[in-house]
Amino acid sequence: MDLSPLDEAGIAQVVAAAKEAFLQANDLAELKAAKLAHSGDNAPITKANMLIRGLSAAEKPLAGKLLGNARKEIQASLAEATLRIEALVEEKMLAEEKVDLTQPTARTPQGARHPLNVLMEDISDFFTSMGWDIADGPELEHEWFNFDALNFGPDHPARQMQDTFYIDGVERVVADGSGEFNAQPGLVLRTHTSPVQSRMMLERGVPLYIACPGKVYRTDALDATHTPVFHQVEGLAVDKGLTMEHLKGTLDHFAKAMFGPDAKTRLRPSYFPFTEPSAEMDLWFPQKKGGPGWIEWGGCGVVNPEVLRNAGIDPDQYTGIAFGMGIERTLMLRHGIADMRDMVEGDQRFSLQFGTTGRGN
Repeated sequence: MDLSPLDEAGIAQVVAAAKEAFLQANDLAELKAAKLAHSGDNAPITKANMLIRGLSAAEKPLAGKLLGNARKEIQASLAEATLRIEALVEEKMLAEEKVDLTQPTARTPQGARHPLNVLMEDISDFFTSMGWDIADGPELEHEWFNFDALNFGPDHPARQMQDTFYIDGVERVVADGSGEFNAQPGLVLRTHTSPVQSRMMLERGVPLYIACPGKVYRTDALDATHTPVFHQVEGLAVDKGLTMEHLKGTLDHFAKAMFGPDAKTRLRPSYFPFTEPSAEMDLWFPQKKGGPGWIEWGGCGVVNPEVLRNAGIDPDQYTGIAFGMGIERTLMLRHGIADMRDMVEGDQRFSLQFGTTGRGN
């Protein structure tokens, strides 16, 4: 039976019951349950308040006063109980995390290596075992290496400010009277590790077999699946007679090294300015949520002849294969990590779960 908004004795009993429930709560979960029961949408005091609309004009002021005072008492009691339980929680936390300053300890604390660094070393070891070299380049890059050398046109969307961190000057593309485009060059934080490929082709010539793990930058907001600073690994092989068959074999071998003997890849036609033909690379993933299936892992293709020409390599004599994938994505797939933010918060407990412990220097 609903509580009447004019039942002074009944209202007093409801208030007393709420105070007793709050007093008996021993943790925040119990207090939340008591709050819902005594001040939520289905609480007697709430239902009684809804009945005021059916009263006469003479009765409404009295009912409003009775229920208003009752709600104030309930809220005051709830606030008091919240402070009491929060104090208990803090006291318990301080007791559990208490540090005995008299306890002998090592001068160098036990640390943990970040799993991304360990994974990049594993990737480097894999390519080194195949006879490939590991290459590196500057993170602050000239946009010629980051875009032009890789066949990105001056009006390509990837060059715009919403994708790229421009450091020295902003690229401005304007049409002159002849209809051609002119660009103001600048420095950028590299948006991929592909500039290293252009640098190595110019520096070392051919034949060339390199892998380029490293840090890259995009103007993405940090969320569960994106971060403005992340890591990629790109592979490049330039030699006589290389084909998509060599590319597919390399990718399958790499997939098995990263995900076990059952791993395999498939290629789907796609488009990238620096490869032709191009393909999206999918990974067969037995641990995929919802059951085994294909999941996107990276991109690949045969190096575009224009990219070879930009590096002074004759595309009639040499062909290249290239591929790239995100290292964070690889780590998330290997270990079932759902939120990329866990990788960047700097909490040592995240790294410790991967067993990458070691002594600090």
